[in-house]
Amino acid sequence: MKKIGFLSFGHWTDSPQSRARSAADVLLQSIDLAVAAEELGADGAYFRVHHFARQLASPFPLLAAVGARTSRIEIGTGVIDMRYENPLYMAEDAGAADLIAGGRLQLGISRGSGEQVIEGWRYFGYAPGEGETHADLARRHTEVFYEVLKGEGFAEPNPRPMFPNPPGLLRVEPHSPSLRERIWWGSASNATAVWAAEMGMNLQTSTLKNDETGKPLHIQQAEQIRAYRAAWRAAGHTRTPRVSVSRSIFALVNDMDRMYFGQGRQEQDTIGFLDENIRAVFGRNYAAEPDVLIRELAKDEAIAEADTLLLTVPNQLGVDYCAHVIDAILRHVAPGLGWR
Repeated sequence: MKKIGFLSFGHWTDSPQSRARSAADVLLQSIDLAVAAEELGADGAYFRVHHFARQLASPFPLLAAVGARTSRIEIGTGVIDMRYENPLYMAEDAGAADLIAGGRLQLGISRGSGEQVIEGWRYFGYAPGEGETHADLARRHTEVFYEVLKGEGFAEPNPRPMFPNPPGLLRVEPHSPSLRERIWWGSASNATAVWAAEMGMNLQTSTLKNDETGKPLHIQQAEQIRAYRAAWRAAGHTRTPRVSVSRSIFALVNDMDRMYFGQGRQEQDTIGFLDENIRAVFGRNYAAEPDVLIRELAKDEAIAEADTLLLTVPNQLGVDYCAHVIDAILRHVAPGLGWR
């Protein structure tokens, strides 16, 4: 059994071929898709976060809106770039959105991905300290955010406050007590997966990974997940962690599916560079008739290791088609693999 959700990059463009022509389109359609996915029986609605791009950016208004329109489905991100975040203000936003959703947020956070602008976090007012890298900046912000989510007081109260204070040091409000257990680290390397386990965060893996061994993506990710779980056990955490894998999977069940995805594009992993120094392996797409998909996905070792699968959806093709993509996997593929 697996939890199965969708992951939307939230692209928009004014192209006539796109169903998402503006920021308003993609935000409102994201809410509608989450509602549709819940009605279909999917388990999660997740959204990417990219700054300076015609994509979804500030996640918390969207997460709160989805939380208000749904009642069961998990609502998450994959991922929030922590280089850009004020950890305390983020804790307030996250706490509010989680309370609106009734404790259903699953926040994926990380260093982020390749950027639209050079060192974009500097425009947001943040910079690495002396001797730090931008990855260190992300982890420093993460450590502050994760500590604040404990809900312990740390701020000295004003002796003459505008409103009465509870006794002792104050925390940021609103506080959601269980949110800390629903924070995920998006990891592209074995080392950061181990760090996430030591911190006590869940693990998100993407459709790409730093190429550390030259093996296929799914094998490298399976090894990464096993290293994460070993580090989790060694750290002595008492709860069971969660692990998600993202994949582009399309069941070809009608002529429209075959037109969009039946042309045999990217059926093998590819190699590229995230920057000048990081060689990455990008995962293949899965697009085939359901019986073929079942055979192919059964060989994906990372999916087998994970408890949660996130299906990337082509949001520019519109809500109805994306809902169809999700439904086709839930109806025609998941039962054959024992996921349902």
